[in-house]
Amino acid sequence: MTDIYQKLAHHLDHLPAGFPATETGVELRILKRLFSEEETAIALGLSMLAEAPAVIAERLGQNVDELAPVLEKMAKKGLIFRSTKGGQTKYNAAQFVIGIWEFHVNDLSEDLVRDMNEYIPHLMKKSWVKHPTKQLRVVPVSKSVSADMKVMPYEQAEEIINGQSKIVVAPCICRKEHELIGEGCGKPMEACLIFGASAYYYEENKLGRTITQDEARDILNQGLEAGLVLQPGNSRKPSNICLCCGCCCQILKNLKMLDQPAKAVSTNWVAIVDEDLCTACEVCTERCQMDAITVDDTAYVDPDRCIGCGLCVPTCDFDAMTLRETDPAKHYVPPRNTVATYLNLAKDRGLI
Repeated sequence: MTDIYQKLAHHLDHLPAGFPATETGVELRILKRLFSEEETAIALGLSMLAEAPAVIAERLGQNVDELAPVLEKMAKKGLIFRSTKGGQTKYNAAQFVIGIWEFHVNDLSEDLVRDMNEYIPHLMKKSWVKHPTKQLRVVPVSKSVSADMKVMPYEQAEEIINGQSKIVVAPCICRKEHELIGEGCGKPMEACLIFGASAYYYEENKLGRTITQDEARDILNQGLEAGLVLQPGNSRKPSNICLCCGCCCQILKNLKMLDQPAKAVSTNWVAIVDEDLCTACEVCTERCQMDAITVDDTAYVDPDRCIGCGLCVPTCDFDAMTLRETDPAKHYVPPRNTVATYLNLAKDRGLI
């Protein structure tokens, strides 16, 4: 008989972002740490479509008055997603990453973190790197963008922020988990900017605090000073911007292990060096999160490793570093919104 947690793992793996099985079964240990058996049975009845409790209750053959508070409890625990519109609250399945895992930023345990550190490289290999559509993309920091660069609004973090009416800042789960096991880097902790419906979810679950656009821009500046890579959601209207470091970010540190990280990210930019201006000071190597820069007589940027974050540009006192578009003819345009991203992910994985 199939274990109920195996059924849940299979169910999560059939959501767009996936939850691939392992030989060790670590993914089942993770689910058992997060879900009770009752919660597991309910989660199996939810899809990515937001539905009212009455609809879910009818599908599960349960009493809506009994099920509704359980759904709300599961949403508060970060096991499913909740949204409210027009006074009506609806619930839907949450993907494991990005989703359930990040929703547990305030209740991590060492055992859960160690299980996740075992599991995420497998998830990256089987789901993230393998398929063309990513959940996050990389945009250049604003101070690396020159006036003659044709940078679209969706490639500028400040422009993304300018379009938001609701912004919540949350702790970075990657830096928080590393700090918990004694491997923290000391870089800014409040570094995840959440927008729209997701921002309300974070606020209601006390996962972060509401901030203004000016405060969000201040956080971007702090991230630039700390050498953090800007990774918004992979759509023209993203629901988040993550400010990531190569030492803790589960995405970046696993990308760094690849021979050609540039081929596993969605970006339009690459750093180049003016050898006549370069003094081989090596400041750029300290800023690079992908180990893409080496220095001999001058700096050299490996285009197969550079992800176009632009962090090396503003700290070059000699203006030797600039960004250029990788290939104007193949300029990457992200999906229109998050729903479109999820549909692309599902198509990549043969789910639809």
